[in-house]
Order: sequence, then C-alpha cells, then structure tokens
Amino acid sequence: MDFDRDFGVNQVFVEDQYERWRDNPDAVDPEWQQYFARLAGISQPPPPVQTSALPVPQPAGNGNGNGSAARALRPEGAFAGALLDLSASAPEAQRLDAEEKQEAVAELINAYRIRGHLFANLDPLGLRHPPPPELEPENFGLTAEDLDKPFATGDFYVGAPTLTLREMVARLKRTYCRTIGAEYMHGEDPAIRRWLQEKMEATGNEARLSREEKLRILERLTDAETLETFLHRKYIGAKRFSLEGGESLIPLMDWLIEEYGDRGGEEIVIGMAHRGRLNILANVLHKDLTAIFAEFEDKEAQAMMGRGDVKYHLGYSSDRVTRSGQQLHLSLAFNPSHLEWVNGVVEGRVRAKQDRDDRDPSRKKVLPVLIHGDAAFAGQGLVAETLNLANLEGYTTGGTIHVVINNQVGFTTDPEDARSTPYCTDIARVLRAPVFHVNGEDPEAVVWSVQLAVEYRQRFQQDVLIDLYCYRKYGHNEADEPAFTQPVMYEVVRRKPPAREIYARKLAADGIASAREADELMKARVQELEEELEITRKTGAKRTFSAMAGLWAKYKGGPEAEAPDAATAVPLEKLRELLRVTSRVPSDFTPHEKIAKLLEARGKLADGTGDDPFDWAIGEHLAFATLLDEGTPVRFSGQDSRRGTFSHRHAVLRDVHSGKPYTPLSNLKRGQGRFEIYDSPLSEAGVLGFDYGFSLDTPDWLVCWEAQFGDFVNGAQVVIDQFISSAEDKWNRLSNVVLLLPHGFEGQGPEHSSARLERFLQLCAEDNIQVCNFTTPAQYFHALRRQVVRPWRKPLVVMTPKSLLRHKLAVSTLKDLAEGGFQRIIPDGEVTARKVKRVLLCSGKVYYDLYAAREAKKRDDVAIVRIEQLYPLSAEELENVLEPYGQGAKLVWVQEEPFNMGAWYYLRARYSLRRIACVSRVESASPATGSAAAHKYEQQLLMDQAFGDAPLRKA
Repeated sequence: MDFDRDFGVNQVFVEDQYERWRDNPDAVDPEWQQYFARLAGISQPPPPVQTSALPVPQPAGNGNGNGSAARALRPEGAFAGALLDLSASAPEAQRLDAEEKQEAVAELINAYRIRGHLFANLDPLGLRHPPPPELEPENFGLTAEDLDKPFATGDFYVGAPTLTLREMVARLKRTYCRTIGAEYMHGEDPAIRRWLQEKMEATGNEARLSREEKLRILERLTDAETLETFLHRKYIGAKRFSLEGGESLIPLMDWLIEEYGDRGGEEIVIGMAHRGRLNILANVLHKDLTAIFAEFEDKEAQAMMGRGDVKYHLGYSSDRVTRSGQQLHLSLAFNPSHLEWVNGVVEGRVRAKQDRDDRDPSRKKVLPVLIHGDAAFAGQGLVAETLNLANLEGYTTGGTIHVVINNQVGFTTDPEDARSTPYCTDIARVLRAPVFHVNGEDPEAVVWSVQLAVEYRQRFQQDVLIDLYCYRKYGHNEADEPAFTQPVMYEVVRRKPPAREIYARKLAADGIASAREADELMKARVQELEEELEITRKTGAKRTFSAMAGLWAKYKGGPEAEAPDAATAVPLEKLRELLRVTSRVPSDFTPHEKIAKLLEARGKLADGTGDDPFDWAIGEHLAFATLLDEGTPVRFSGQDSRRGTFSHRHAVLRDVHSGKPYTPLSNLKRGQGRFEIYDSPLSEAGVLGFDYGFSLDTPDWLVCWEAQFGDFVNGAQVVIDQFISSAEDKWNRLSNVVLLLPHGFEGQGPEHSSARLERFLQLCAEDNIQVCNFTTPAQYFHALRRQVVRPWRKPLVVMTPKSLLRHKLAVSTLKDLAEGGFQRIIPDGEVTARKVKRVLLCSGKVYYDLYAAREAKKRDDVAIVRIEQLYPLSAEELENVLEPYGQGAKLVWVQEEPFNMGAWYYLRARYSLRRIACVSRVESASPATGSAAAHKYEQQLLMDQAFGDAPLRKA
C-alpha cells in the first residue's frame, strides 16, 4: 500500500494498522477504516461507527511534542470509537479532552518503546550523557494532575486494562530505561515487535532468578576476575588482553549455553578476537589450565620455531552437559589479529555442521555466536559482508547471536572518531535485528538479555545482538598506558570496584549470600589456580596441539610426498552414462534454445567414440558428476557461478516460460551426493571466509569458491594470508577448499587479467597449498577428483581460463578421463628431443600462444613444456622432464605476466635450473595494459623473444 501521506516515524504504526484492516476492517477504528478503504479504491467505505468496545489502537508518535503528533496522525477526526470512554455522560468538551489525553498516553507508551533506550543506565563508568529529556509526561500534553488518573493500557503488556499514569510511567521506565536499552521498533514485522513487547513489558525487562541461579552468576564473575588477577600477578607485563572491566561476559556465555541447550541446541561455534579469549577458554570451554599456563611459561623454543600462534589466538573444542542434562559441543574458532575476519569462517563452519548428513534442516541445533569489539564492529567492512549473508539461501545459518564487548573506546580512539552512528551496533539495522544494550555492571540484566536473545533466535531464526557496555581496565593490553589518550575515563576506571564485588554487595544486601561467602568463593578459586600452576611448573607441562580427530581422523596433511596420488580415472561407460543423464531435462521443462543445443551436443558426446573433443565446462561437469555419483557432496559458490561469469557452466537451467530452475547435477540418481551451487553476493572476503569455514567441517566434500575474475581475489587477501595458507602451520587445521581464479592476459585491462599468481607462490612453503595453472579440461577433471579421492587435504588454488573455455585446442576426450591421470608437468610429445635446441617452459594459457607461434614459424627445434602444478613441485621431477633435451638446449621461461609478477621470481629462487632466461612483459607496477592494440603488440613481442627472433631479457 502506498500511503498518500508521509507519516514520518509513525510509518510503522500506520503500516500495522493497515495490516489489521486488511485482515479485518473492524479491527481498527472507523476513521482508519474509511482512510484505508479510500486508498484501496473501495467506492462505498463502511460508515463511521459511533461507539465501539474495541481495545485502544496501537499508539503512535515519536515522543517529541505536546501530544500533537498523535492528533496529526489521524486521517480524519478523533479515534472516538476506539478510545476508553472515561465519562460517557460528560459534556462534549470534557469527553474530547479525555480522548485526547488517552491518545497522549498512547503516544507516551510508543515513545518509550522507540526512544527509551537512549535514556537507559548503560554506562558503568557514568560518562555517557543521554539526550535532552523528551519522555516526560508534560511533553505529551499531560499534567501533574493526570498522574493519578486511570488510563487504558491498550497493548502495553502489564496484565491490567487500566493503570494510573504514575504507575504506567514507572513501569515504562523500569522496562525501557533501567540497565537494559532495547532497540527493536525499527523492525518491520509486527508479530516480532509484539512478541518482544510482551516479553519485556510483562516482566519489566528483568530476569526471575532463584537463589541458586544468583549464586551461579557470582561464581562465574569470581571465575572471571580471579583468573585475570592471578595471571596479572604471576606473569607481570605479559600480554593477555584482559577481560577485566567486562567480566560479565563469562556469566553471559555460561547462561547462553544453558539456555540454548534447554531450547534444543546441540552445538555452538564461537568466534571472537583477543579480549577475554583466555577467560573464555578457561572458564567457558574449560581448557586445561596447565596448558594455558604452559603457554605463558613458553619453554619450548626449538619445538616452536616457525610454527604455532600466540595464546590469545588459539581455538579449542569441548563438550558440556547443562544443568538440565543436555549435552552440547562447544568450539572456539582459531582467530588471527584481523579482528572480524573470523566471522565468515564461523558462519561457514556452522552451515557445514547443519548441512552435513542433513543433520539440522531447521537450523536450530547448531548456533553461531560472534563476540565483537565495539570499534571493530563499527569499523570493519567485513561485518557488513557477513551480516548480508544472514538470510541468503546459500549462506544462512538460522540466525547468529552477536555479543559486542563494548569497551567504549578503540585502541586509543574515542567513539566520536571511530563511527558516524550513535551506537556501534547500528550497522546491524540492515537486518532489522533487535539490539539489547545492557550495563555490564548489572549481571542479572545481562542474563535476562541472553534469555531473550536465545529464545528470539530459536523462535524467529534471525540475528540478534547484545551490546555489553563495559570498560577496559588496562587499556589495549597490559603494557599499555591508556591515560595518555583517555585521562578522564581512566581516572574513573582506577576508582572502580570490579563487577564481582558490586554484585557480591548486592547479594549481601538482599540476604542471598554474605560477604564472607563471596570471599571464601574467591579464595577457593585462587587456591585452585595456584595448584594448577604448581603442577605446570613441576611436571614441565607443554603446550597442547589438538589432534585432527573425529571427521578428520582418516585425513592427513604434511608433505605431498607422503600422500601419493590416488586413481582419478573413471570408466568410459560411467562417463557416457553421466553425460546422458546431465543432457536430459524434465518433459515439462523448456530450456533456452542455446541451452537446448548445448544439451544435445552433450548427449551426442556420450554416444561418440570416446575420442571426440570437449571443452572445459564438460570436464568440470564430469568431475562433479562422477564425485556425486560416488556419494561425495559438492558445494560450489561464487559471483554468478550458477551460469558462470563467461556463460560456460550452466549448472542451473531456467525454464524460458516460468523461470523455474532445474539442476541436472542434482538429479543423477537416488542416493547421490548432495550438490549445492549458489550465486553469492558481490563479496569476496565474506564469502571466501564462509566457504573456507565450510571446508573445515566437511573434509569429505568438494568445496569450491570461484572469483568473478581472478583479480578480485585480492579483496579477500586476509582470508588467504591468515587462514588458507597458514592455518596448518599455526593451528594444525587442514582444509581442502578450492579457489577458482580466472586468469590470463587477453587485452581486458589491468583488473581483468591477473589473479596475482606471484602472491600465491610467495605464500608457498612446507607443502601448505597447491597452486596450479592447467591447460586442458582433463587436467582440471583429474585435479578436482584428486582433491577428494586421496586422503591428503590441502587448499587448491587454480588459475582458471577465460578465452581457453572455448579454445579449439584446449580440449580433451573421454578417453583422457577414463585412462589418464593428473600430470604435474606435461612434456612435449610433438617434437624429437635430439633435435631440440630451445626448451620453452611455461604454464597456463600462454602455452597455446607458443604452440600457434611454433606452427606459424615452422620450428621443430623448439620444445614446449607445461608446468601444470607450480607448487608443490620437486626439483627432481622437473629435472627428469628436461633431461632428454640435453645440456646444449637453451632453457627459457615464458610468462604473460610482467617480469616482476607471475612465476618467474619463484621459479628462479626455488629451482637451480641451468642457463635459464626469462621472456615476459616488461617490469610494471600494473598487471596489464588497458589498450587492446598494445596488448597484441606485447603478445607478439613475447612470441618473438621466446623463439629467439628478438633479444631475450637477461636473467
């Protein structure tokens, strides 16, 4: 409905009224009935009703005025029929005054719901200043005389049809302006708003806790504080990114686990940065304290050379049984210093756990929990990328619970210099997610926020945020002096007693636990820590490295030489069978005419001799189909990947009449592997992080991420540097994720030519990743199958083609798939070795340029050797391929990339190749020219140099 008026902040109210009217016109008062009927074009709207027993309409207004907002909202006249008739026999003027006051009360209620969070007591330091008063009754046209008059409560959930204005204001302040500030009225779903209102207003927005539960909170606060003070005393000056000032995070997480277990949860995956991580490890996941102390002792210098990570980056997994007997598996993801980059990884891991074996189709059994810092949540673009994945088909996880440890400062940066929004959480408004801002010094309010958040997530399957207002006791780290930049704040901080002490006093005042009991609890915890440290030092306890267990038990990492290739060939008849199946569509499905021809050609290939050539897309389809036929699940995602950026894949077909999709690879046979292919949002970092995370929990799947152009992968460089290339060395974590990066110099300019091969090769060490640049569909087929068939698990980076997708020479046959296998190096089989005077080494697309140039120049004394797998590659294997050509042959490396890019530097540094020279584009700061003519000139110059018809560049 397009309204003919601008209702401003009251738009949500008007839309709700419209929804009610559409379902039942009598559910709103007569003036609204007439207004909506007129907009809907109903020629005879129902006549106004003079009296009515309907409840008070949902209040409207923005809380900024003297009651005029509610009156201005009315389309016609007063809400006479829907207002409480306080005095039916009163004179007309008095009756209207009562009606208007009731409207003002309704506006007051709505103003508290919309704006109350701005006036809540959130800052434990008392430095946060609320805006000028606007929620006082007089701002709504109500007077002191009205305070003790009864008014209808309407949809204010207080369990009574009327309350005095005084009682109503007290209840509103208690609900919305105490130590929880609830931001939720920006949501568009009336059902969600009503649910939240009922939950908060019926309880006064506070938890109902037993004595035992309150003591449990005290215990968790004690655990948090004693660990930090103990480490501070025993390891003076050591970095640990203390939780002091934010200790309520521990009861928060403790309660979250209990609540989630009670609501059907089975597993939680947690992502967080540094602050409080050691406390979470010790007091939530219950990591062995001797292992934590061993990391502080740091007495294994030789064993740790070049490996491992700092203690506040490490992950951990454990099992926990809740009070109700529910067992949960908890995982804390490993995380580098790039604060928010674990977000997508956690979401991908959760999705993998949900999708694996169709374990959790409702997405209620596995929960992602992301713990953020306030400055990072507002400042890091990856936050927005991850939030955008929340409700997308290929990436949803059924809602994430976000917890922001709100230090109210960055490293040294004040909020006014860190964000342009009132709250650090405002970016989450893109999801209309509710936010519970809560004072960390009120742990019972923290617990209630958690209870709300968990129930909300399980009921509505959407993201929800808890903004935990706290402070940092020691600045960015324990060696920092925060008073340099925040002197006023840290003068207050130095005088602050810890949250445990404040809560212990409250419990003592309430008769729950005496001060002595609280002190005894703390002494017992300190004694336990002392004993664990003594054990660590006496036994020489060492760092622990979690073994690859569970799903990963039958897979291995390490050197490639320890994982010989497995057979990847597939019988010819099976290939024919799968081609036939993937060439058919349902009888009621009409494909595009060009797709119909493609399917027809695929069917003819199945009936051919086995020697008929096919292109890259067929090779890929058959790799997927054979794996799926064997029961291996496949996940593939990327920008426009269903069709393929270059219109080559067509994995998902569309009916030209209905637009209905059909996926041949999902319809091979009963019991096949699951096939998922998704068009991703226009994101590299978030989506690659997600798919990498997915691969961490699916070692038996083929997981592929494709860049629209290989150049765009640099938008995800942190994921590559900090996770994909180094996770095995740092964290003993394996992955078999496949990166498909379109690469090749074809005159398309600087941003559509290079996937920055040199960057990947620079990251290569200890057989950590595989880097390939294939020249045939068969090589691609065998490499994808090899990724699953052999038990060795490493990321695979493929420089995929663009122009070669349909190149007449870049083809393979079914026999290549049925009889062959993967070749790291392809020797030249078309020249006689003893005649060769010049050997051209190359990789990828440039091979076909060299091949065509050799044909044109009629040179039978030049051999062209293709390196298909640039890493891992042994010097021995390379020497064996070159040996037949003898010592007299001139050795030349040819690449399309500029001299300072591509594989040249890597090849020259790693392999002691005799008399090798380099043919490349000239050194350049930019990958490629933007001129098509210049590209052709450069390409011809490359060919002339390669064959000795132009001077070689000196090595």
